[in-house]
This record gives sequence, C-alpha cells and structure tokens, in this order.
Amino acid sequence: MDTKELITAYYDAFNAGRTDEMLAYLHDEIEHHVNEGQIRRGKDQFREFNAHMTRCYKELLTDIVVFANDAGDRAAAEFVVNGTYLQSDEGLPEANGQKYVLPAGTFFSVRDCKISRVTTYYNLADWTRQVSA
Repeated sequence: MDTKELITAYYDAFNAGRTDEMLAYLHDEIEHHVNEGQIRRGKDQFREFNAHMTRCYKELLTDIVVFANDAGDRAAAEFVVNGTYLQSDEGLPEANGQKYVLPAGTFFSVRDCKISRVTTYYNLADWTRQVSA
C-alpha cells in the first residue's frame, strides 16, 4: 500500500466509525499532535482520544484530498468536517446537538509503511462560533 492509499484507508475507517481499524494503520510509536493540547504518544493514548471523540462528536469528513511526497514518508490531507456536537467537552461550550461544518487539514509522517505522526489543524474559534450560535 502506498502512502496515499494508507491515508485514504485511515480516513475511510474514520468515516465508517471503525476506530479500531484506524489503529492498524498507525505505527506503534505514533505521535498525535492536536490542534490544542499536548502531544499524545502511542496507540493507547490515540485509542483513548478516539473514544473521547466518539462520545462527544459525530463527524463525517468530505472533500478529502490526499497529497504525498515522492519518498512517501510525508503526506497531507485537506477536508471538510461535517459534525454534530453530541456531549459537552471539558472547557468548551455546552453541547445540544449543534451541527458544524469546518475546513481542516492534517499532516502525516510515515515510517515502516505506517502512520507515525498525525498533526491536525482547524479553526477552533470558527468551531466555537458555530456551536455557540
């Protein structure tokens, strides 16, 4: 599987809600750099993050475009997050099923044919405005 196929399979699993399958595409030493917060290291922390996200949010990514360098060790994806805020997340506005649409992007490092870094960016102020309206 080349890098673009790897990233596409990762997002296919995300969109299908198969978070355990997502873990299969990750390197054991995965580093998850989040938009706000500390770096999460290892599959256990990534699994915990996914469980938290599944409780608080229902998201579908659309308009996904995946890019990769020639060496296949770095990639990026641009997409639109179509979400529903299900359960209040600590430090964020109260949840009551608000819908949101948010452009986002992720940068990846790939090692040993597995994703070794996930760095996601989105506009938190825009998300907060949407769920607070």
